[in-house]
Amino acid sequence: MTKPRLTLVRGLPGSGKSTLAKTMNAKHIEADMYFVDRKGEYRFQPRKLKQAHNWCFNQTKKWLNKGADVVVSNTFVEKWEMEPYLLLAKASGFEIDIMVCREDFARYMMCHQIPLKK
Repeated sequence: MTKPRLTLVRGLPGSGKSTLAKTMNAKHIEADMYFVDRKGEYRFQPRKLKQAHNWCFNQTKKWLNKGADVVVSNTFVEKWEMEPYLLLAKASGFEIDIMVCREDFARYMMCHQIPLKK
């Protein structure tokens, strides 16, 4: 049996992280999901940002431990923000990939209407 794969997608807001993550064959998790209410509306609350990131990490751990491949799309601007995920992968023997989205890539894909996945 193969170990689950964890993919971290990092980049600035609007760089295409979520769009890319949604094309991958993996459980998609991001801190922004914490702020989506039952009606599906996004309601960001700055005071709860730490809770959102804790929720994101705990969801990641839960799904990896169930054997699912997981993709996490957050800004991950600083290396320390990725550290808990890197340590989790190393300690558990999960495969890990890190992808970087750049705004120019997202703009190119949208301008030229190129699908990210066939």
